[in-house]
Amino acid sequence: MKKLLLSTALLLALSISFTSCRDTKNAESVEDAVENAEKEVDGAVENIKEGAEHTIDAAEKTVEEAGEAVGNTVDEAGKAIEGAVNTAEKTVDKAATDAANAVDKAEDALKKEANKLKTSH
Repeated sequence: MKKLLLSTALLLALSISFTSCRDTKNAESVEDAVENAEKEVDGAVENIKEGAEHTIDAAEKTVEEAGEAVGNTVDEAGKAIEGAVNTAEKTVDKAATDAANAVDKAEDALKKEANKLKTSH
């Protein structure tokens, strides 16, 4: 009976040790899986940060280029307005000069007609 109890105790001890070794391996594999998941999450977070930084940089560059384009457009519009004003001034000056010349010619023509009428009477 003594041998039976000792054999049973030995079998029980062996079965517990095998079970605890298996649990240790499972715990280690779970720890490894958690570490791998953490590494992957860290890598994904880093990729997201880099992507966000690139997106922000691209947006800033686009805004700067748009600002420059608006500035250039405003400059070109200003030049076009200046050109239109200068052309309008020249046109008005020419029209005024032409009108003054027409008035002078009309005055001269009236004087000639008046002189003809005086000399004919």
